[in-house]
Amino acid sequence: MTLPEAIYGRPAAELAAAGPEATQLSPLIPGATPIEHLATGTLGRIVVAAPAGTLERRYVLAHALRALAPGGVLVALAPKDRGGSRLRKEMEAFGCAVQETARRHQRLCVSPRPDPAVGLDAALDVGAPCFVETMGLWSQPGVFSWDRLDPGSALLIDPAPDLAGRGADFGCGVGVLALACLASPQVTDLTLIDIDRRAVEAAARNIDDPRATILQADLRDAPPDLSDLDFVIMNPAFHLAGGEDRGLGDAFVARAAKMLRRGGLLRLVANVALPYESYLARDFSRTALVRRTGGYKVLEAIR
Repeated sequence: MTLPEAIYGRPAAELAAAGPEATQLSPLIPGATPIEHLATGTLGRIVVAAPAGTLERRYVLAHALRALAPGGVLVALAPKDRGGSRLRKEMEAFGCAVQETARRHQRLCVSPRPDPAVGLDAALDVGAPCFVETMGLWSQPGVFSWDRLDPGSALLIDPAPDLAGRGADFGCGVGVLALACLASPQVTDLTLIDIDRRAVEAAARNIDDPRATILQADLRDAPPDLSDLDFVIMNPAFHLAGGEDRGLGDAFVARAAKMLRRGGLLRLVANVALPYESYLARDFSRTALVRRTGGYKVLEAIR
C-alpha cells in the first residue's frame, strides 16, 4: 500500500515536487491541514519549504519527522540566506542521514526518517503556542513579531485609536491592534483578519469579546459579507512566507477602500520608506499624516 504524501508551503515544483493528492500543511494557506493534526507515523513522504525562523523551522521539521512512517522520506529546502545554510545540520541533529544539493540559490536536503529520531520533543516544545509574559498574550514562533510588541503597532495605538461603529483589523496578528480598538465602547463590531492560522488561533485566545469576529483569510481575496465598514485599522504586511512582497500593502489598501463606506476611515502605520501615500491617493478622497517617528509613519485616509 502506498502511504500518503504531504507538502508544507509552496516549494518550486522543479526543485521538490509533491504529488497532486499531497495534503497541504502551511498555516499561511487558508484551508490547509494543521501539521499538528497529522497522525504519527503515517506519511510516506513530506516536502517542506522550510521557514526562515530557527524556532519555527525546527518545529516544522520535527513535526514532519514525527508524521513519517518508518522508511518515509523528508525533503526539505530553503534559500541559502533564509535558513538553507543551516538546514543540513539541523536535520542531522534530529538523527537524519542527509543528502544535500544546491540549486537556484536553495539548499535541498533529503533524508529517510531516522530510527530513532532524536530531539523532536524539545523542538516541538519551543516552537509551540505559548503565553508571552512580556506582552501578556498568546503567540507562537513564526507569527509576525511573535514575542514582542512591534514598534509600528505601538505607534499606531499610542494614544489609543478613537474609533466607532463597525470595523476591521487587517493582518490582525495575535490581536494587539484589535484589543486597543475594542477598548472603545463606541466600537460595535470588529472583524479580525489574518492569513496566518497560528495568528488567528492566538488572537482567539487573547480576545474574549462578543463584538469580535476572527477570520483566517487572504486579504487579496474578499472575505464574505464584509462591506460598508466605518473604519479599518492595519499594520500592513510586506513579507509573506519569508519573502518581501511590497504589493501586499497595496492590496491591503485597495481591499480597505472596497470594504469601507463612503466617508469611512482607514488608519495605518508603515515604514517611512514605503510609498503608502500613492496607494491612498488612488483610492481615497483625503489623506493625512498623523505622526512620524522612529522610522514609522501613521496615516489616515477618508473614503
